[in-house]
Amino acid sequence: MNKNSIIALCMAALFAGCASEFNSVYKSDDKTYKYEYAKQCFAQGKFNNAVTLLSELVTAQKGRENAQESLYMLAMAEYCNRDYESASATFKKYFQSYPKGDFAEQASFYVGQSLYANMPDPRLDQASTVGAINAYQNFMDYFPDSPLRDEAQKKLFILQDNLVMKEYLSAELYYNLGGYFGNINSNTESNYESCIITAQNALKSYPYTTLREKFSLLIMKSKFELAQNSSEEKRVDRYRDAEDECYGFLNEFPESEECKTAEKFIAKCKKITGD
Repeated sequence: MNKNSIIALCMAALFAGCASEFNSVYKSDDKTYKYEYAKQCFAQGKFNNAVTLLSELVTAQKGRENAQESLYMLAMAEYCNRDYESASATFKKYFQSYPKGDFAEQASFYVGQSLYANMPDPRLDQASTVGAINAYQNFMDYFPDSPLRDEAQKKLFILQDNLVMKEYLSAELYYNLGGYFGNINSNTESNYESCIITAQNALKSYPYTTLREKFSLLIMKSKFELAQNSSEEKRVDRYRDAEDECYGFLNEFPESEECKTAEKFIAKCKKITGD
């Protein structure tokens, strides 16, 4: 038998022994023994085993000395086990049950951390992102002097950027649909108008976003395209509006690489408006 085979057999025997020991503890009626074993599992990084034991024990521990610790440890074991949805719910349960408990500050913080770890792609539903923002804000309200406050604030900015990116992608999609070949004129106008409204609302909600120039560029380009696709009675007014938007873009972003685009639009607008 070669060396690798011997190692594999030893590992299998060790694993079987550990599994047998855990099953024995799990079936035991000794709650104290179970709790101490759960703590040992947590300390050794066996978070799945810790969760299995603590999920049963937290109910039995209610009203006892270890009630707070067992509930908090369950939440942290779930977090370390990357079950972020369960972790956020358990951390929240701890804070609601023990708002002045030994682990209240950490639990409140980790409600946000758990939701943050589960932050979706900007293209997907952002319910957990909004939940994380609210959780971090609640944490900073309850614990304004916490050493964890700076970390919470940093994560808040990242979460808000995720929401802004979703709005940007929506506005960009409207713009691209507006210019899609084959669209009938009414749909083209509607898409450009939707792009403008989406981008403007995003800038009102997040005036200091790092995507401000990109939103402004979409608005400028959409207004120009909207003018080009307008009926005769609306055309001149919309070209004037587009021209004003171009000047506003140049004033706000004089170093932008898109300044030439704005200047080109202005020249075309003037040919129509005669200004």
